[in-house]
Amino acid sequence: MSVQPQPASPLPLFERRPEMGSRAMSRVLGTYLRSLRESRNCSPAAAGAHIRAHASKISRMETAHVSLKARDVDELLHLYGVGEAERAEIGRLVQRATGPDWWQPYGEIVPDWLQQLIGLERDAHLVRSYETQFVPGLLQTERYARAVVQSGHRLAPAEENARRVELRLERQRRMTEPGAPVLWALVDEGVLHRPVGGADVMREQLTYLLEVLRQPGVRLQIASYAASAAATPGTSVTYLRFAQGFLPDMVYLEHMTSAVYLDRLSDVDHYRAALDELSALAATPAASRVLLEQALQRYR
Repeated sequence: MSVQPQPASPLPLFERRPEMGSRAMSRVLGTYLRSLRESRNCSPAAAGAHIRAHASKISRMETAHVSLKARDVDELLHLYGVGEAERAEIGRLVQRATGPDWWQPYGEIVPDWLQQLIGLERDAHLVRSYETQFVPGLLQTERYARAVVQSGHRLAPAEENARRVELRLERQRRMTEPGAPVLWALVDEGVLHRPVGGADVMREQLTYLLEVLRQPGVRLQIASYAASAAATPGTSVTYLRFAQGFLPDMVYLEHMTSAVYLDRLSDVDHYRAALDELSALAATPAASRVLLEQALQRYR
């Protein structure tokens, strides 16, 4: 196993971001473990054998698809040549990363495939989205959110759907805290004319979007029918961009009963380019205000 320069320690990042959520912490630690392993030309099989596990466990640790265990991490760090003092510091971080995240009291209504998005979005630098059916969840009013949740969970108990709406509103609240990411939302024009919840709900929702246009930290563009016909990712997209040196950017694609997360550079670049192209063709925030006001007249 040849020795190459050791990757930068993540400890300074954790010092700068003491409020980092456990999901983001796990991904940062996993990325660090992978960088160390690759810098030492150590195969997943060799690393796995060192902790009495299969190579697949190393992959799951490095991608935060399994909870990190302090003993495993310490043994891997020792294998990769990390000093005792740093191993001790990282061990304490592993304990924090395995602690409960803020959303876990809602765990009974959060499917496994959504947990990563909720756990990471607050720690992003920028959240970009393109929505084709509904107003983005982070910009929905309570009554609009209730109508969307009910349409997607028609057979669920009322109390369960109320919890889903409550979680959505709490996600919104956290996006207004100091240090929260910038939200850049592209909304297909058809969303404005889809009467979710009825005329009263749509009046309230569109009025709120007009207010959103004045908020710092939020950029809202309406993608006209012409724009979305000329350039579209083909589906709703959430793109998480992280600060440099924090985490690789990620794309989230949601389906009815599952979701796909993409962080391979070629995939992420493809979706970023599609969002850039659509944004260039979509209405500016000022022109989006006109489209919103015109749509609002339909619900008077």
